[in-house]
Amino acid sequence: MCTNYRPTSRDLVAEMMQLDMLASEDWPDETWKDYAAPIIRRGSSGKAECLVASYGMVPRRHIPPGVKPWDTMNARTETVSELRSFSQAWHDSQVCLVPMDHFYEPNYESGKAVRWGIGMADERAFAVAGLWRRWIEPDGSSSYSFTQLTINADHHRLMKRFHKPDDEKRSLVIIPPEHYEDWLGCRNPEHARAFLNHYPVSRMRAWEEPLAPRQKVDTSQLDLWA
Repeated sequence: MCTNYRPTSRDLVAEMMQLDMLASEDWPDETWKDYAAPIIRRGSSGKAECLVASYGMVPRRHIPPGVKPWDTMNARTETVSELRSFSQAWHDSQVCLVPMDHFYEPNYESGKAVRWGIGMADERAFAVAGLWRRWIEPDGSSSYSFTQLTINADHHRLMKRFHKPDDEKRSLVIIPPEHYEDWLGCRNPEHARAFLNHYPVSRMRAWEEPLAPRQKVDTSQLDLWA
């Protein structure tokens, strides 16, 4: 699963698609749970628009008091239609693109967790498949959150190198640029499944990128990079 990534800059998000609206808010250079980040969805006008949303389908502030927090940054495609956190968005085809420069995963080939970056071989920005959700805040305003869809990667030559040796290997779903509009236009959950495929290894690259010693991150994620 992915719990940390580098979102695409405002200028590059605008270049990715002919956007009907570009979010006015800023976002951090790296994204962790509950951080603000850009997503692209189909707006009410029928055209693509960019919103700033919270990473994780159920933000911590919306978890009821006394309920143990749980992570919703990633949604397994095998169970996305069943789990309460994601099923409504899936059945309502609330699909989105999550633009990024690269994402991070732990590699244990050295015997300990080392953070690696994964991106495109040509170093261009790309987008992965996601779901979005709207929330009504106490003051009556609207906010948005999102999750990233993941698929099994046990047999993907690159993505099977990440996570603990005995853990199931997972991968984000990278949507090819020529299919951005098609993905956003999905209005049938079963049609959406046709896009949930692995990206060719030949078009990807990976490299070591450990956390900077004083980099501030969500402390709940620190065990990934021990």
